[in-house]
Amino acid sequence: MGAPAIGTGPAPAATLRAWRPRWRPGVLAFPLALAVGLLMLAINELGYRQAEADLSRLVKMGQVRLELSRAVRRVADAESGQRGYLLVGRPEYLAPYRDASADVTASLRTLQALYQSLGDVAGEDGLRKLRAEMENKLSELDAVVQMADGGRRPNALALVATGIGRDQMDSIRRQADALIDAENRQVAAGLASVFGTLAQNRIGISAMTAISLLVLGMYLRQRRLADQQRSAQQLAIQHERDRLEAEVRHRTTELTELARHLETAHEDERARLARDLHDELGALLTAAKLDVARMRPKLTQNAPDLLPRVAHLVETLNSGIALKRRIIEDLRPSTLSNLGLQPALDILCSEAAERLAVPVHTNFAPVALSPSAELTVFRLVQEALNNIAKHAHASEVTITLGVQPDGQAMVSVRDNGRGFVPAQTRHASHGLVGMRYRVQAEAGQLTVHAAPGLGTLVQAVLPQQTKDASNSEAPTPLPPAAS
Repeated sequence: MGAPAIGTGPAPAATLRAWRPRWRPGVLAFPLALAVGLLMLAINELGYRQAEADLSRLVKMGQVRLELSRAVRRVADAESGQRGYLLVGRPEYLAPYRDASADVTASLRTLQALYQSLGDVAGEDGLRKLRAEMENKLSELDAVVQMADGGRRPNALALVATGIGRDQMDSIRRQADALIDAENRQVAAGLASVFGTLAQNRIGISAMTAISLLVLGMYLRQRRLADQQRSAQQLAIQHERDRLEAEVRHRTTELTELARHLETAHEDERARLARDLHDELGALLTAAKLDVARMRPKLTQNAPDLLPRVAHLVETLNSGIALKRRIIEDLRPSTLSNLGLQPALDILCSEAAERLAVPVHTNFAPVALSPSAELTVFRLVQEALNNIAKHAHASEVTITLGVQPDGQAMVSVRDNGRGFVPAQTRHASHGLVGMRYRVQAEAGQLTVHAAPGLGTLVQAVLPQQTKDASNSEAPTPLPPAAS
């Protein structure tokens, strides 16, 4: 069954091309919002300055109306003071007259400055006419007062009775009213301008606010779309990651099962070969040895010169039987099936110590493992000793078997050889890979610690099993090798 395709779904480039157009309006929302904000500030500033200018002009117009009213009132006060002086003749009535004359002069100067600042040419013309009327009125008042002071009071009263002063005062009032009416019209126009500016500012700010809200809505919408797409992409990536992890777990399980199957098939084939060697080759060698034993008495009587040949043949048969025994033990250790894991490891370590000519220290404690796990431990120690013999050049080896505090069985093989760099091991060397898969097939874990010049430590941890489970998986032991 083929492996499922990896990386199904839209290509990353196509996904990005589909994503960019939807994101561009959201990107443009920032400069658009900035432009709208600047435009709102500009509209607000222009409206403020226009309103400020209009209000300043209205204030000056109000001052003009106030000064006009004050000047007319002071002229009327001067006339009242003059009339009181003529009627009563007491000098204190002349004080309001003299003060009013000074105030009128000051008000006329103020009005001249205000009209100039307003740039009102028509108002300046009207002010010149009003000044002439007021100067004539003040001259008439001065003339009457001088006549009264010169002892010609009857003549002064007669001059007042002619109505010249009244006509002049009416002319002053008409001219002042005309100027005030003009200022009132200008004030009304200024107020209309201020309200128009405020209305325009209000409309502009409302429009900009609506545009800002629209831009904000566009940005939030694009942000929501981008978040949704990002969430969809993350979800797709998570699904793909989960699928890949599930595929890796599936493949790992398949490889583990395959390794278990291959190792089982390998061990079964070894057991078959061991049985064949034991049954067939053992029988042949035993029969040949028995035939030689039956031939020996006759050869002693009839052909004593062949006895050395017979002795050599017996030694050859014994060597063949010993070789057959070693081959059988290598293929399928009968000591493991007949005696158990600890005795089998003891024999294996003793033979390795003789073969390597180095001390092999052992520290074995009882462990409860299944038969397949015991075989895995035996093969691991056997493979480690073979590697030490080939590559380590060690002067000391220590092998430990026992139970860890967490209840799992642990086996380790340590040597003080030249070591190696685990990351630089050749891919063609399958010893460590085979050990790892055999241990993983038994639900265990293999670790290798090595460094150049510091030796090597191969350690495996396997779960223990109950005694009943171990007995249920016990294989049929091999018969002992023929002697």
